[in-house]
Amino acid sequence: MEERPEILDLIDYVKANDIDKVVCLEISRLGRNTLEALKVIQCLNEHGVSLYVKNYNLETLNPDGKVNPVASLICTILLEIASMERLTIAERMASGRDQYIAKCRREGVKMGRPASYRKPNDAYKQQYSREIGLLRKGISLRNIVAITGTSVNTLRKLKSIIL
Repeated sequence: MEERPEILDLIDYVKANDIDKVVCLEISRLGRNTLEALKVIQCLNEHGVSLYVKNYNLETLNPDGKVNPVASLICTILLEIASMERLTIAERMASGRDQYIAKCRREGVKMGRPASYRKPNDAYKQQYSREIGLLRKGISLRNIVAITGTSVNTLRKLKSIIL
């Protein structure tokens, strides 16, 4: 597993500015999973940087610069609990979604965007007149995105309307 760019930026910043302590409000924010967060902690420790987790008043390095074994154990446990919470939330969300879909199917309710959501073509032409002008000039979709900030999918839809 590769380290995320923001972690590498943090390490570079710590080295360049001679920082000896990084403060983190919540330990679960260090990584997407336990292994990733532990790698961040290990990397900081290897560079002599102590991680201070504010909501637990926990510091990964002792004042003498050695790894605090109790903090390591607690961090691992807290990260596993956070991971378990994320999985539980995902399972609950999936269960609720599945129950809603089943209910809609039982009751014959149409899911998704309402059919009345679509704008008439004239409204699109009026709203995106600049983009249509650029399309008619033969400018590429990517360049129009750069110029106007309009999404590629909207531009494709506009292209199909004007053809």
